Amino acid sequence: MTAKAAPTKATDHLRTDDDAIAARQRWMGVLARTDQATLEAEWTDKFGDVSWKHLREPQIGMVMVRSRAGGAGQRFNLGEMTVTRCAVTLADGTVGHSYVKGRDRIQAQYAALFDAVMLRDQAASTFIDTLAEKQATAKRDHARKVAATKVDFFTLVRGEDE
Repeated sequence: MTAKAAPTKATDHLRTDDDAIAARQRWMGVLARTDQATLEAEWTDKFGDVSWKHLREPQIGMVMVRSRAGGAGQRFNLGEMTVTRCAVTLADGTVGHSYVKGRDRIQAQYAALFDAVMLRDQAASTFIDTLAEKQATAKRDHARKVAATKVDFFTLVRGEDE
């Protein structure tokens, strides 16, 4: 067994925490974009015997969506969006949270359950990776279809005949 190297900079100890946060943001984003039926089927198949209870029942609410003019301009409130949040705790005390767009309480519940499983032992990492790849493929396909309809507008400079 090799010894772990000591941090060399004052902020090196934060890298592991930052990596863990980034990993959780990734899987929570993937879960939030996955439909309820897919989450439910995977949970029933792989984790149906896991004991859990609601820490916070799924709740429906609104959030303000902000945007920027031109992508980089001044911020403005674009409008409100419906979201559902949920918090669950597994029998071992691991707590999972979720926020999903829309009003699907079951989707929020399963997303929170998968968050807890991932925090506990990363047991659903293969499933999350598969979902992420499918979502990335769908996004690329959609971008290709949109790009095919792109129209380039240009201005002709009209000069005087010489």
